[in-house]
Amino acid sequence: MDGQPPIGGKTTDVGANGVSISLADPLAVGQGGQLAFDLLVEGGFVTIHTRVKVSYCIFSSGEFKVGFQFLQPDLAAVTALARFMR
Repeated sequence: MDGQPPIGGKTTDVGANGVSISLADPLAVGQGGQLAFDLLVEGGFVTIHTRVKVSYCIFSSGEFKVGFQFLQPDLAAVTALARFMR
């Protein structure tokens, strides 16, 4: 996230417009940052890099589920997401 060191999490849901990631610590709604995650697309891994904004943060089952909205992903990211969701 902007102004913070990188953090790791577990992707729980991926869609065309965003992703939900389980994290150990909460993030503020509206906070922006750079996100990178891997998708398995047609037998190979594709790394998605895109700007994001936190759209929600809820505590559930001992962790925080954080929703990230993609902000103007590049064409390669959009294409990989579309192929992943087929």
